[in-house]
Amino acid sequence: MEKYMYSIGMKVRDYECDIQGVVNNANYQHYMEHARHEFLESLGVSFSALHEQGLDLMVSKITIEYKRPLRGSDMFEVRINMERKGAKLIIRQDIYNLDGDVLATKGEVEVICLDNGRLTRGELFDKLFKDYFTKNA
Repeated sequence: MEKYMYSIGMKVRDYECDIQGVVNNANYQHYMEHARHEFLESLGVSFSALHEQGLDLMVSKITIEYKRPLRGSDMFEVRINMERKGAKLIIRQDIYNLDGDVLATKGEVEVICLDNGRLTRGELFDKLFKDYFTKNA
């Protein structure tokens, strides 16, 4: 079983489901974004404080594979791993239905960093996640 560096539990709200009774595809991206922001907060990093300093972490690409649908009231967990790849941070986010620990969705998010509007080489990623990269090197 894969070991993850961070996970957060959530519950499907009924309004996130479509007429078929399953979570609308766009909501999986919302879950992933919420998990990334919560992960930063768990490290004591404020997304808005970074922005005020002129540092913006931005999604440049996202890929989502839908495996099994979540339904209303399902309890699920978003699990995160990441690695550096050049100037980008690659964040792998798996969503598991906690009823049976079944993989519902796999996501891969490419994140870049802008410093006052200019693309960086990703030095901020090394600073923010140095402990994680050191442990998993």
